[in-house]
Amino acid sequence: MGSVKEYFSNLGSGIASLIKGMQVTGKEFVTPKITEEYPDNRDNLPVADRFRAVLTLKYDNQGDHKCIACGTCERVCPNGTISLGIKTVDTWDGKKKKKLDKYMYDLGSCTFCQLCVTNCPTDALEFSNDFEQAVFTRGKLLKKLNYLPEKEEPQPTPEEIARMKAEKEAKIAAAKAAAEAKKAAAAAKPAAEAAPAANDAAAKALAAAAGDPEKEAKIRAALEKAAALKAKREAGNAN
Repeated sequence: MGSVKEYFSNLGSGIASLIKGMQVTGKEFVTPKITEEYPDNRDNLPVADRFRAVLTLKYDNQGDHKCIACGTCERVCPNGTISLGIKTVDTWDGKKKKKLDKYMYDLGSCTFCQLCVTNCPTDALEFSNDFEQAVFTRGKLLKKLNYLPEKEEPQPTPEEIARMKAEKEAKIAAAKAAAEAKKAAAAAKPAAEAAPAANDAAAKALAAAAGDPEKEAKIRAALEKAAALKAKREAGNAN
């Protein structure tokens, strides 16, 4: 009797397990498939925009990039993936300017941390989502990102040169005028400070001679004589 009971118990458990398995299988039949038929669907393969595949240098429609060769990306890279070649060129006004010569990027050692992109001051870099980067030799993982030839420094027009020259001359003239005004103010300051001091001395002398008409008259005569000599000297300097 016990064996019959055990038989039917095991049979019921088996049927329940089978039904549960069929439920899982039936659900998978109606679930959208995520398996990609690569490389047959290479042309319309969906890749997430945030996927980081390889570092690139942004170029505009005119073939220009915004890299200023500051070296920030090279310094922040944690494992030396980026190596910049920088050259110095002469501008039309005689100044020196740093310019990008070679932007070398080793995909094989990149950790895709994106520190180079986030720290670039001119937003010149970005990661593409082109994941097909498999090669047979590691040497092919070393990429030159500035693949277009570097353009020459633009030359200003004659009107721009004349305008910049006039602005420069105006700044020089303004600086000279400010220096002359400062020099004149510095020269006038001692005289302005000396005049109140002389007036104070004269007032004190007259106050001390109060009550003595003869002494007060002499002091006034001396002050008038000093004023006349000062006026005569200033007139001579003016001529």
